[in-house]
Amino acid sequence: MTMQANPTTKTCLVVSFSGMDGAGKSTQIDMLCRRLKEAGLRVKLITFWDDVARFTRMREATGHKIFKGDKGVGTPDAPINRRDKNVRSWAMTCVRLGLYFADAMALRRTIRQASRSGADFLVCDRFIYDELANLELSNPAARAYVRLIMKLVPRPHVSYFLDADPVQARARKPEYPLDFLYTSRASYLALSRLLGGITVIPPMPIPDVSRKIMEPVLELLSRQGIPLDRINPAEDFGTPMLS
Repeated sequence: MTMQANPTTKTCLVVSFSGMDGAGKSTQIDMLCRRLKEAGLRVKLITFWDDVARFTRMREATGHKIFKGDKGVGTPDAPINRRDKNVRSWAMTCVRLGLYFADAMALRRTIRQASRSGADFLVCDRFIYDELANLELSNPAARAYVRLIMKLVPRPHVSYFLDADPVQARARKPEYPLDFLYTSRASYLALSRLLGGITVIPPMPIPDVSRKIMEPVLELLSRQGIPLDRINPAEDFGTPMLS
């Protein structure tokens, strides 16, 4: 159910950001939201883990108590070793299939409700894509499951996968082993090929990534008849820390 922008009626536009940890999503989301707000647009941020995911306490407890993973968020000065989505077993895959279905239904409701909130833009900090990328996509059954889930979830007007070099990503956010990050990156790229319609942005300097993000956003705004003179696609907010 891909949502299409209506050229004559203003629609709440949905943009999603996905990618492995350390790819720079938070930095780019912050920059985009600030630009849109400064242009007078109403922006609503949807954070997948806080606003959408179901049974989060149980999921966190599983990673900490059962798999003995570290708590918190890793930083270059204080690396951690998480044990959650990098745990691969048939039992965990079965659990994930159920959880991801629940999250897909919750995401469907969340987007529909947020679209009626009066916002001009919904910006999604992660999407169902970030969960589907945890599946073994070389398996035909997993690919069939992905297609089923995507029939339930309204697709954003623009979806971004922020690609990153795994070594550099882990240096910025040391939470998962390097071998898992290589696997995760390959899975995101495989998912983009499977689903289509996803903009993959390769690793590049922060301002260049921001410009690539703004191009389809400006096109969407133009279709909606929203003036673009207050939005500078080349504006640089400095060099904030990637996260």
